[in-house]
Amino acid sequence: MTTSGNDTLARLAAVIQARRAGNPDQSYVARLSAKGVDAILKKVGEEATEVVMAAKDGDRVRLTAEVADLWFHSMIALAHFDLAPADVLAELERREGQSGLEEFALRKAQQRDQEPT
Repeated sequence: MTTSGNDTLARLAAVIQARRAGNPDQSYVARLSAKGVDAILKKVGEEATEVVMAAKDGDRVRLTAEVADLWFHSMIALAHFDLAPADVLAELERREGQSGLEEFALRKAQQRDQEPT
């Protein structure tokens, strides 16, 4: 029996949530969470860099593993801000069928509207 990616992400999010307040000596998630948001975001940045390096090398196996690491650490960041994969999926669904160029132009216009005059 196969499961959907949404199921996998939801299960992983539940594990991350359960371990966040755990014993930092027994859980990587607890240890990273205890260090605070700066440590979490630093790890996300490190993993993103490793994704880029694996992609530049054309190493498909390593790229897959590094993206998995990036997703995992991004999910720890989401949990820190009381967000879940479902929130990201909802945003992707909202954007579905929309031109990336249109989306970018809309965001730029919204940023201009929010800038002080």
